[in-house]
Amino acid sequence: MRRPSVVILGAGFGGLTAARALARKADVTLIDRHNYQTFLPLLYQVSTAGLAADHIAHPIRASLRGLPIKFSMGTPIAINHSQKTVLLDSGEEFSFDHLIVALGSATSDFGIPGVKEHTLGMKSIQEALLIRGEIMRRFEDLCRFNDDTRLGISVVGGGPTGVEMAGAIAELIRGPLLRDQKHAASHMDIRIIEAGPRLLPSFATSLSERTARDLRKLGVEVIVNKSVQSVAPRLITFTNGDVIGSEITIWAAGVQGEPTIERLNLPISRKRIDCNPTLQVKSYDNIWAIGDNAGAVDDTGNLYPMVAPVAMQQARHVAKQIAAISAGGSAVAFRYRDKGSMATIGRHKAVVQVGALKMAGIPAWYAWLWLHLIYLLGGRNKIGTMADWTWNYLTYDRGNRHIMDGN
Repeated sequence: MRRPSVVILGAGFGGLTAARALARKADVTLIDRHNYQTFLPLLYQVSTAGLAADHIAHPIRASLRGLPIKFSMGTPIAINHSQKTVLLDSGEEFSFDHLIVALGSATSDFGIPGVKEHTLGMKSIQEALLIRGEIMRRFEDLCRFNDDTRLGISVVGGGPTGVEMAGAIAELIRGPLLRDQKHAASHMDIRIIEAGPRLLPSFATSLSERTARDLRKLGVEVIVNKSVQSVAPRLITFTNGDVIGSEITIWAAGVQGEPTIERLNLPISRKRIDCNPTLQVKSYDNIWAIGDNAGAVDDTGNLYPMVAPVAMQQARHVAKQIAAISAGGSAVAFRYRDKGSMATIGRHKAVVQVGALKMAGIPAWYAWLWLHLIYLLGGRNKIGTMADWTWNYLTYDRGNRHIMDGN
């Protein structure tokens, strides 16, 4: 039986998992615009000087070492459906029997004026370094003056990403920056803004309330039930007409499918690729969408959440379906198994929810630490992350407070 040719677009959690699962069953080509994978769950720690940037980036070729998988760096710009080929911006063209689209997501501005121009996103190492650089640069500005000038930092979005970012910034200010220059650090204000009635809306109410309390203890102002209408330089306007000053605004309010998918001549629905319950793209049985690109819905009609466990489960599902089809079988519908959610707020502060099990505080914090270490790629990255975390824990310091964003 001839091995099918499979091209995978994107080497994130979904794409890399699919490539490994298909390595012995198909001729696999993996394509990504970078030659490394970014461990997105720890991106906020790079933003807040907790980790070095290279500790959360792992070379894709190193991840594929020993596996019969080809890798090519590039961005897809077109799909020729009749010829079953995909064209890259490098001019390379790859033929396929099956194509898996796993290009990930991008920041969603929801059409709100000023978000693109005046906020900082949270989707790449470059953006993380820019956030870190802006925080440290503004801190240095405050160090120049011994007056009552205040610096407002706003995190928009009360989901896990926003909560983790706000808590980490608060600990950066209360810890190393306060010891570096007390007057400047004491004039830095951090707030988190959520349009809904509570933080972490996908968690149990008790965990949301615990999170808000923990953030307030760290000095974070928690603002709920307020939607952003527009963002201007140093200013946020809410839909109720209220206005607040914000020298740095970090946008963690939501994501959408990577815009590249709109150039690939595929059906789009709700900013994702429209696909069947099997994860096959509608009208194209040999093209599959997984992770943040997939527009498949659950039994209640809701899109699957844009989180790593969904992408990885969908990747393994698609690998099985391609193998089954190649053997003369047919594809079956995808079913997501929710293994729970977690978020860390700060030192000894975290929340975990797995079904009816709810956990908070120190046990949840250790669970968060070890799970992220397990999924982090590369022995060097694990050791480096452990070293940084141990140093931060023992000294209450953060050694990565460099301004290295190129500005």
